Amino acid sequence: MKATVYSIEGKALKQIDLPAVFESPRRDDLVKRAVLSEESEGYQPKGNYRLAGLETSARYRGRKDDFGSGKNKGIPHLPHEVLPGGQLGKVKRVPHAVKGRRAHPPKPQKIIVEFINKKEHMKALASALSFSADRDTVCKRANTDIGISLPIIMEPSFEKLVKAKDVMKVMAALNLVKLLEKAKRNGTKSALIVVSASGITKAAANLPGVDVVRASELKVKHLAPGTHPGRLTMFSENAIPEIAKRFSA
Repeated sequence: MKATVYSIEGKALKQIDLPAVFESPRRDDLVKRAVLSEESEGYQPKGNYRLAGLETSARYRGRKDDFGSGKNKGIPHLPHEVLPGGQLGKVKRVPHAVKGRRAHPPKPQKIIVEFINKKEHMKALASALSFSADRDTVCKRANTDIGISLPIIMEPSFEKLVKAKDVMKVMAALNLVKLLEKAKRNGTKSALIVVSASGITKAAANLPGVDVVRASELKVKHLAPGTHPGRLTMFSENAIPEIAKRFSA
């Protein structure tokens, strides 16, 4: 599969051969499973305070004739607060009491990460990359026609840009401004920039919906936000060999 390399002025420079991973089978189900797995890794474990509802003087007298029991006092036989003079206060500790323990609180030991097999995950990443090279999928997700060849490969100098206005000029030269305007209006994701170095990261951070990621750290969720593949992706020419290297190991 061949792709066109564009300059930062939006001009076609040359044709290069893409790795075979860009022609992988396109499977929505694998992409969705991988995205959910990656997102679950960021979930924060939840658990209750281990002494919740127990920091009280309330205690339960099990024997009906025991000192301080609630026998013949017209009160429930439940843990009551201990008051001066042997009096019994409010019911505490039990789940149905005010400020009592929860019956079934969340447990931090619960497994909340959705694990995925490593080979399956790499197939999902390959499928997401293949979707990024499919014109129908990309145009459908962007809800606009992309007038240049896909995937978009940029010359190496692109990842060295350090000012947002320079990156915006590149977007304008490639007729991608409408995509950024839509992202700003709707608060959605727009373009993904995949590079080999992090020079352009700060410059593109101010553009609406644009994300920058290094090829070595590229994940399925970057290519398919919300489990929907086909995000418009701009690859630096230097990032292509790094992507190929990840699938050759």
